[in-house]
Amino acid sequence: MKAILGLEDGTCFVGESFTGAGQAEGEVIFNTGMTGYQEVLTDPSYRRQLVCMTYPHIGNYGVNAEDVESSRVQVAGFIVKECCRRPSNYRHAASLPDYLMENGVIGLEGIDTRALTRHIRLKGAMRGVISTSETDPARVVEKAQAIPPMQGCNLVDQVSAKAPFFWTESGMQEVSFEEGAFQWPFEGPRVVVYDFGVKFNILRLLREQGLQVLVVPAGFSAAEVRKCNPDGVFLTNGPGDPAALPEIIHETALLAEMYPIGGICLGHQILALAFGGKSYKLKFGHHGLNHPVKHLDSGRIEISSQNHGFCVDISKTDSLKQSYVNLNDATLEGFVHQSKAVMAVQFHPEAAPGPHDSRGFFRAFRDMIVRQG
Repeated sequence: MKAILGLEDGTCFVGESFTGAGQAEGEVIFNTGMTGYQEVLTDPSYRRQLVCMTYPHIGNYGVNAEDVESSRVQVAGFIVKECCRRPSNYRHAASLPDYLMENGVIGLEGIDTRALTRHIRLKGAMRGVISTSETDPARVVEKAQAIPPMQGCNLVDQVSAKAPFFWTESGMQEVSFEEGAFQWPFEGPRVVVYDFGVKFNILRLLREQGLQVLVVPAGFSAAEVRKCNPDGVFLTNGPGDPAALPEIIHETALLAEMYPIGGICLGHQILALAFGGKSYKLKFGHHGLNHPVKHLDSGRIEISSQNHGFCVDISKTDSLKQSYVNLNDATLEGFVHQSKAVMAVQFHPEAAPGPHDSRGFFRAFRDMIVRQG
């Protein structure tokens, strides 16, 4: 079925839908990963984005229930050069087309993904629409131009948990509160995790460190956290513009005065803003599995997984110290507080491109909590 991708600057690409009829809108970005497409599809940080995979052949190992990072497909649309309809892997439970159709997400193939990637690199990420129903490219472009820009968008409310839950080795567990207090069921440091669009593997690795993990919605107040009596707080990844979350930034500033606190990706950005940093939009973002970062204290180079369209600048703050730098463009990839128990990274240490270069982050977070206790 013919499908058109129209970009806000008037550029159009014509290909075919491999998931049937449909239309999707969002910010068009590219991801440089050769594998890991199921993680990409289910990462809530990709909310309202049309993701173009730069590797030409996607879907060859299918999908399965174990490798998802959230409860559903999160991307608005998926763009590939060629989709494999007959996966060959002993773990696969479904094909990529069937999986996307089951989740109501449109897939586009047959366009020149190299040309699209180069266009985004030169012009920057931009709004776009994929449509099978609209046959006039000019109309598709008009629809793309009508989409709100990513700047100023609060998308956290769309992906955050609606109610608190406890994370165990077997997954989510419903919880109850008595007069706002929570009865921690196990031994080990107690951590309240703010769900801004959390990936399941972050929760798995926190639990692997022996931490008790209580996940709460993004709107949970500092006063509510206090009633839970945790030993630490963790801020997760998520989609959208961090500057569009002033209430969350305010509550984070309060929490940082009371507890050891860590963050990943959007959580890193929110923490930086809570201490006076500034956020800005990257031209085309960092999306892929092969981004080198340098740990400044040790000089160690780590190969990181990244997925962010915004970055933060802490150069005008007195309290934060840069801990990681991106070796591709020298942007901030991590910081610690000069005197408080605060640590955060922009990249994703729970992913496995290295394959385990950055897993020490979770151990360091646990050690920080134990020291403060």
